[in-house]
Amino acid sequence: MKKLVLATFVSAGLFALHSCKKQHQDLSTGTSDSAAVNAAVKENLTITNGEAEEKHHQPLTTLALSENTYNFGDIKKGESVVHVYEVTNTGKNPLIISQVVPGCGCTAPDYTKEPILPGKKGKITLKFDSSNFDGIIHKQAEVYANVEKSPITLSFTGNVKP
Repeated sequence: MKKLVLATFVSAGLFALHSCKKQHQDLSTGTSDSAAVNAAVKENLTITNGEAEEKHHQPLTTLALSENTYNFGDIKKGESVVHVYEVTNTGKNPLIISQVVPGCGCTAPDYTKEPILPGKKGKITLKFDSSNFDGIIHKQAEVYANVEKSPITLSFTGNVKP
């Protein structure tokens, strides 16, 4: 009887593993390279967003961030915390932030939607809802803009306490 139960769990585990891998197959090659799939998903997000598509047609510029990571310290469970990252256009062309994509649904982004002129500042705001977390957290968001090394990763950490 123990062997039958063990065989059932092993079969179920293999089926679940197979179905997870199947979901991550690269449709163009039939491989399960998750990096290729992630790149395709990000490219798809960029292409399907009308504003983001314009990014590819905008002249490149450069930017400076006030910081690219932030530590909230202790966060009371259930509390929503907000941090604003300041962006300065250090280039010669207008800076256009086309989208900000958080790593999960617990983080809500907001950002300067209008072009940021050379020498001017804009903002990227990340709001984190700690309701479903305990302990140390590390979250990130990708910022897509008309800069050479896009996306830019912003991150934050904290310690969610009861």
